[in-house]
Amino acid sequence: MLDGMAELPLRSGVRPMTSASGQHRQLSQHSHPDLWGRVAAAVFSMDRVVEGHSSVCSPSVRAAFLEDALVPRSAGTSLAPITARLEPVHLHDVVDTSLHLCLPADRAHEVCALGWGEPHYYTGHETEIMVYGPRDLDELTSVIDIVLESVAFARG
Repeated sequence: MLDGMAELPLRSGVRPMTSASGQHRQLSQHSHPDLWGRVAAAVFSMDRVVEGHSSVCSPSVRAAFLEDALVPRSAGTSLAPITARLEPVHLHDVVDTSLHLCLPADRAHEVCALGWGEPHYYTGHETEIMVYGPRDLDELTSVIDIVLESVAFARG
């Protein structure tokens, strides 16, 4: 890791299909359910991260809240409105397997350029992106590294 950021490889292959309207969803190249379970287990076992219901999505979306940071330090650090509880990351269900999260704008652009995700199309900030569900164990490691960066970004 350099300056708190994992050195991400270029994601291999073509990007998955994603929705162009309605909820921002991943439509192809989904994670196997077991692998997706590993994503959720890793996220919700992170230090001082707790699971809850997203304040901006359907009930099937699992939000990662921070025990030690309840309010956003700035609008670009949370997927939820600035008046809601800090929500730096949320995981879509096992049918979708993508995540939405916040990163510093330059890093969000880099993660997308390396093929790991795309800008969130319902955002007013360049910090919000969709990260694709991992297709294998190597990708799982990279996705978890990206989530760790998002949590660190939210904490400041």
